[in-house]
Amino acid sequence: MAMAQGEVEVRSRLWRNGELEAEDFPFEKISEYLQQDGCLVWVDICDPDSQQLRDLADELTLDPMAVEDAVAHAERAKATRYASHTFITAYSVKTAEQVDDPAAPQPFDVSKSGLAVSRVSAFVLHRGIVTVRRGHDFDMDAVVQRWEDNADLLKFGPGALVHGLLDEIVDGHFAAVQVLDDQIEGLEDQLFDDKALSKGVQQRTYRVRKDLVELRRVVLPMREVVNAVLRHRKDLEAPQELNSWFDDLYDHVLRASEWTESLRDLVTTVFETNLSLQDSRLNTVMKKLTAWAAIIAVPTAVTGYFGQNVPYPGFQQEWGYFLSVGVVIGIAVGLYALFKRKDWL
Repeated sequence: MAMAQGEVEVRSRLWRNGELEAEDFPFEKISEYLQQDGCLVWVDICDPDSQQLRDLADELTLDPMAVEDAVAHAERAKATRYASHTFITAYSVKTAEQVDDPAAPQPFDVSKSGLAVSRVSAFVLHRGIVTVRRGHDFDMDAVVQRWEDNADLLKFGPGALVHGLLDEIVDGHFAAVQVLDDQIEGLEDQLFDDKALSKGVQQRTYRVRKDLVELRRVVLPMREVVNAVLRHRKDLEAPQELNSWFDDLYDHVLRASEWTESLRDLVTTVFETNLSLQDSRLNTVMKKLTAWAAIIAVPTAVTGYFGQNVPYPGFQQEWGYFLSVGVVIGIAVGLYALFKRKDWL
């Protein structure tokens, strides 16, 4: 259970020599545990205000600039090394499919984003980390479960906690990219479906492009974050045993970035192809209208000609009527066959 400090939700864990020893211990014991050998401390604070973070900074000797970045809005994802700690801030992503109930039909709104973005910051200390979240959108339970699944890594110190946190965030990026990839494939199927409404395809293409731009703002800076973490592995108390884990994490970040870039090109191609297909369909419609206008013009011309008040072959004769009908049908059928052969109809 999490304990509350005022209106702020606080969670904490203590590992000693890689074994879980305590949970949700008193807030005042944080600095005491951080001074003990063999201890690994994690503290999570959700929606703190500036004063509460300043009190924490005084308790743990955190840099004021890092504390300000933890609560500032629209802060860029980064990893910065300070004298007593390393400050990391990153953004997690959830798609509408993960946020909403899939069984509940949701009305399509082109102005509404299909992504839920939340920020997570971490102060990496000598024997622990302090995570700061804005809101409850980021599932910290998933990070804790990841730490438990790799409990053998916790003996290597705060570097293992940092890896688990960043790995969960990057996996969320992968899941979001996969959803957008599936949406683009659906748009490709609709492009060549004559029954699909062009306006609907345009709206969904715009929505995917908008979500992809927002996702790129989150995914691309992660390369710098993980790269900075790799450079400061010694400062993060990450021994060589964690090198392969961090290298694998960096590889995942690169793959997510490259995948996002490829989707950007793909959705642009879908958008341009949709416009080209609209022009092609318009040309087809114009050809059909022109062809039918030509066919209809034939009986109009023939009947108008035979309607002249002058003698003509078959004038006032029964066979003259059949002659005019035959001329109308013959020429109309001939034009229809010609236009059909040219694929105008």
